[in-house]
Amino acid sequence: MNNQSKLFRALAVEAAECSLCPAMCERRAVLSELNGRVGASVMFIGEAPGRQGGDRTRVPFSGDQSGQNFQRFLASINLSRSDIFITNAVLCNPRKDSGANRKPTLAEIANCSGFLRRQIEVISPRVIVTLGAVSLDALRRIQYHDLTLKNAAGKIYEWDGRVLVPLYHPSPQVLASHRREREQLRDYKAIARALRM
Repeated sequence: MNNQSKLFRALAVEAAECSLCPAMCERRAVLSELNGRVGASVMFIGEAPGRQGGDRTRVPFSGDQSGQNFQRFLASINLSRSDIFITNAVLCNPRKDSGANRKPTLAEIANCSGFLRRQIEVISPRVIVTLGAVSLDALRRIQYHDLTLKNAAGKIYEWDGRVLVPLYHPSPQVLASHRREREQLRDYKAIARALRM
């Protein structure tokens, strides 16, 4: 096992033992070798594991409709999960008392920001792709940027010595109301361009 893999395993163990967020102490962090290839040249960052998706399957963006959409978008630029690393701004599933998913709070994002920063350091991707406004905002805690999803989606930026491509989240709600499939497929082409840079 190389040093990069050892550092990643240690980080995953630390995340599994984290109890900083009172509302999520009963949840398990979705961070393991199932997240993808350590050393991948592209890292995707979502919002948080979904109850029916990553929280259940232990693989970010799998097992639900958002995961199916993400898989289709990846395939459109000839990328597979074996080519990438994927994580979330918050590693555990935030949910309401009813059991439904909810957005992570600012405190939860802040509590997880150290894990996100260290994942970026360990994986060391050339290209970072944020999926949605929450993950784009989470990067701001690591290294300041003034980007907004509305203005930056599908474009290529320099961020903290890496290439950043902000994209919309692949959830059915976003596809229905904010960014249609045709637009998202066009946005994903920016990743292919960034990887050629």
